[in-house]
Amino acid sequence: MKVHVADHPLVSHKLTVLRDRETDSPTFRRLAEELVTLLAYEATRDVRVELVEVTTPVTTANGVRLSEPRPLVVPILRAGLGMLEGMQRLLPTAEVGFLGMIRDEETLEASTYAERLPDDLSNRQCYVLDPMLATGGTLAAAIDFLVERGADHIIAITLLAAPEGIARLEEELEDVDVPVMLVTAGLDERLDEQGYIVPGLGDAGDRLYGVV
Repeated sequence: MKVHVADHPLVSHKLTVLRDRETDSPTFRRLAEELVTLLAYEATRDVRVELVEVTTPVTTANGVRLSEPRPLVVPILRAGLGMLEGMQRLLPTAEVGFLGMIRDEETLEASTYAERLPDDLSNRQCYVLDPMLATGGTLAAAIDFLVERGADHIIAITLLAAPEGIARLEEELEDVDVPVMLVTAGLDERLDEQGYIVPGLGDAGDRLYGVV
């Protein structure tokens, strides 16, 4: 698994404001969307394209366009929804699926409770959106789910990641014969005893949408 930690002053600036506990939900949502657009630029460097010829006002020119089937963006509910608009800003023609996963607060294991995805993902590039890579269980389960459906290239985009989560992903995906890449805005120190990223930014879902 390839890991790319974005190194850009705008990424660092926006992430710093997201970490601040005084940042309110509307500001948090806006900055999360902006940050995801910056991360999406890095994550789509290997997006699949095909050669085309277009007619300009002067002559013809060779260029590229997104290949078929189009990329599939998969936010993990609910917090991943806060990243969707930022991703669509860069890839407006991508298709969107949804995957609902929940983590058991005692075992920290993830399970699927809802999905809205094509039955066949053969030859599809999938971009998975999940704000926090903490224990790694949710993202690993999501990637396994997509691979079982036939996805052949998966890029996960997170706002933050913990070393423990990356280690678990690498361990659980060791036998997965599909390229997987992680793009994140920051790699933090560790997890605490509750499985939260330290220093982190708190519960991303609660900060995006409030406590429910």
